[in-house]
Amino acid sequence: MSSYDALQLARQKGLDLVEIAANAQPPVCKIIDFGKWKYEQAKHEKEKHKAKASKVKEVKLRVGIDPHDYKIKLTRAEDFLMHNDKLRVVLQFKGRQMAHPEIGMQLMHKVIEDLGGSGHPDMMPRQAGKMITMAMSPHPTHQRVRKFRAQDAVVDMSQHEDEDEDHEDDEDEDDVNDAEATGEAPAGDQKGKHPDKPVTKVKVFDVEALDAEKSLSSRPASPRVH
Repeated sequence: MSSYDALQLARQKGLDLVEIAANAQPPVCKIIDFGKWKYEQAKHEKEKHKAKASKVKEVKLRVGIDPHDYKIKLTRAEDFLMHNDKLRVVLQFKGRQMAHPEIGMQLMHKVIEDLGGSGHPDMMPRQAGKMITMAMSPHPTHQRVRKFRAQDAVVDMSQHEDEDEDHEDDEDEDDVNDAEATGEAPAGDQKGKHPDKPVTKVKVFDVEALDAEKSLSSRPASPRVH
């Protein structure tokens, strides 16, 4: 069917002729209500954003951590919770520190207390080998209270991502690694493997332009002057 005939059919139904696949051979068009279609697309994108898979952020600590480093770690952890991410806190023992696991437990309970305004533990501290781990979830938005930053502070979360990439040191363990909730490799390891999804483009045909084109094509060709 020609574009002109399709346009006439759409006009009879009081709808729009919309090109949805320009690269196809031949191009694919639909007769739809364009305004309604745009509304449904916006609604779909909004719901998709809400259904975004939650991430689990991981913060690593050590027994005997410096107070300044502890504050930096907890500030990051608080940012994650305030950003609506879940949190996994890992405390690692090294060498003879294993002789006093109670010190590690005390530190983990201090973390729970310091982050009590922004989140709550889903899993209490639990020791497994040379590590103590626990999981935390954020409070409802209206109940979150910051301790390490101003309550209305605006934080660029991409800074934490950059810090993770620039401070990968096995001895220092000062990195904060991102882990997907599904247990897959960190997002940084997948960099460059998932290109952005192409944006869907649509084209709404211009009724007047097609009418003018039709009328011009129907005119007899003018004689050539030699």
